[in-house]
Amino acid sequence: MSIETETTHEHDLTYENEQSTVTIPLKEYDKLKQANQYITDPSLISIIDKIEELTRALRKHIVRKF
Repeated sequence: MSIETETTHEHDLTYENEQSTVTIPLKEYDKLKQANQYITDPSLISIIDKIEELTRALRKHIVRKF
């Protein structure tokens, strides 16, 4: 077997399990779907907090005349 053939065979093996499926209980799936509705990334939460802080600071300078 040549080196090229071995490399191709190893590469082919990386795709071997692509058709497999994972099963989880329905309750666990519901929890995952529920959690998908919330932002949990700490860096994104930090950015949102900063936007909120800046928005509050800007609101102090709004004057509505109507």
